[in-house]
Amino acid sequence: MRRVIAGTACAALVLGLAACTANQEPQAGASTPTGTPSDSPTPTPAEPSPSASASATAPASPTATPEPTSVPDPTVAGDVATGITSPWGLVFLPDRSALVAERDTGEIKHVTNGELTSIGEVPGVNPSSEGGLLGLAIPPTFETDRWVYAYFSGDDDNRIVRMRYEGTSLGAPEVILDGIPMAGTHNGGRMRFGPDGNLWVGTGDGSDGENSQDRNSLGGKILRITPDGDPAEGNPFPGSPVYSLGHRNVQGLAFDPAGRLWAAEFGQNTWDELNLIQPGRNYGWPEVEGQEGNPDFVDPVAQWPTSDASPSGLAYASGGLWMAGLRGQRLWRIQIREGAMVGQPRAFFTEDYGRLRTVETAPDGSLWLTTSNTDGRGDPREGDDRILRLTLS
Repeated sequence: MRRVIAGTACAALVLGLAACTANQEPQAGASTPTGTPSDSPTPTPAEPSPSASASATAPASPTATPEPTSVPDPTVAGDVATGITSPWGLVFLPDRSALVAERDTGEIKHVTNGELTSIGEVPGVNPSSEGGLLGLAIPPTFETDRWVYAYFSGDDDNRIVRMRYEGTSLGAPEVILDGIPMAGTHNGGRMRFGPDGNLWVGTGDGSDGENSQDRNSLGGKILRITPDGDPAEGNPFPGSPVYSLGHRNVQGLAFDPAGRLWAAEFGQNTWDELNLIQPGRNYGWPEVEGQEGNPDFVDPVAQWPTSDASPSGLAYASGGLWMAGLRGQRLWRIQIREGAMVGQPRAFFTEDYGRLRTVETAPDGSLWLTTSNTDGRGDPREGDDRILRLTLS
């Protein structure tokens, strides 16, 4: 049965911390998400001004189409696959099959026609409370170069590697970026190739909030790097992979049709956030949490009390952002238009499938949604963990 919660009061609930820290319960709040980011706040006084040449967002996709005036409801069409151990990263291949990363086993599995086949275990993965094999990405050039990118926790840091995939197995990993702070919690891990061909990466503060405000640290940031791992041309701080700072734990990234980057971020005790990412800007952690109107920082577009979300996966489809909630055990739909939220978020499937980790838009326009009930914090059900297929109508 599909369960839907709509309206203002329940649209404002999220649980960022319960999936961020094992031993600290978030405090309940009560508010409604509000609409737009603050007007052009400047970086903190201690921050050097970003390069004036940096673009406001990633270049718009040449295939961008007008945003719909309404967003359809999701319906569960069935299971794509079951029996997965703590699925985390999920990426589609050009042939419309998919790869899924198992956080705790370090394996990457090929999903085709409902069948799961292991294509290899990423060496050096060190699973922890929130660490392990996390995000996956493939470049726009995959059909010629066959690279698969993986973000994982090692013994001393989080790092990004790439491996050749020839259809049956993975080649040896090549490290393209390391030194991302790692801890039992707050490891970030989401990656996406943007419309500009660069790799965008959400990181966590590694359980040390000071990393988020330190531009020399890769923790608590959104990074923009080339496929080879170098700082991308036009980044706001020349020679640095840092694109934005002041984040606590970014686990959701999505581009809209105009090339704007949106990010879902775990809060601590009060607010989880949906942010519209701007180059060189400071999103406030650990100085602020949620919408505080501080001119030194960028306010989130929407926020939820930390009891109803723990936002991890984020995807764009059919005029809306779709945000998967862990402790909140629901899928949030946030309609957006021209870089702003329209109306109020709406929750679907509340507690129907347990913890929800990753949501991705499939080549056929449906959504694939993974559960996360075998991650040590959920209540596994028969067949868990699974990938659900959602149709939008």
